[in-house]
Amino acid sequence: MKFMVSEEFFEKVPNAYFGIVYFNNFDNKTKLAFTDKMLEESIKSAKERLGEGRVKENPLIIPYRDAFRNLGINPNKFMCSIEALMTRISKGGEIPHINPIVDICNALSIKYILPVGVHDVDNFNGDLEIRGAVESDIFVPFGREEVEHPEVGEIVYVSSNEVKTRRWTWRQGEKSKVTEETSNIFVPIDGFSDVNKDEVLALQKELVEILKSLGIEAVADYVDKEKRSFKV
Repeated sequence: MKFMVSEEFFEKVPNAYFGIVYFNNFDNKTKLAFTDKMLEESIKSAKERLGEGRVKENPLIIPYRDAFRNLGINPNKFMCSIEALMTRISKGGEIPHINPIVDICNALSIKYILPVGVHDVDNFNGDLEIRGAVESDIFVPFGREEVEHPEVGEIVYVSSNEVKTRRWTWRQGEKSKVTEETSNIFVPIDGFSDVNKDEVLALQKELVEILKSLGIEAVADYVDKEKRSFKV
């Protein structure tokens, strides 16, 4: 498997930095005892870091809103996933339990205030890339069957012509959904080299350590403007 980020993306967001964790043979059927407490502590930590102000005006969120604008995405209409998650938390909304690996990654996303994707590698049609959408690309929203066609040029996570996430980090779809049957997983952590790279690396390290404690050896790497691809 190869993960690539297009030159056109880096032309618009030159400081983007992607932490990557890739692993196989994860048991996603067995509930893990520590995830409830992990999520609870992460929410408490995030609330402390966010403070009382409006989420969209927080210095931790502003870089994503600026990047969305640079990509031609209206952040008021299409929130970055981490802004949406923090907004839900700030309003007292609950974070549902989904399955073990999604719960772990949600907790880490909240703790470090970073967008984290969780993708079932077995649903890829070859490599995964971030690029502008083309006419033949298709997207199926979560829990639905009807097919959408992203606007040509919209920045997407895509494998072959199946879009996994629309508008960079706005929304994952049905075709990238992680279920209890998922065992081979690719996790991208979307950040910026000059804003929150340390947080990206800390999240990456913590995820690798959690996986190691469960008997899973993960591959950790990165992609940035100078190193635009990762292969395993």
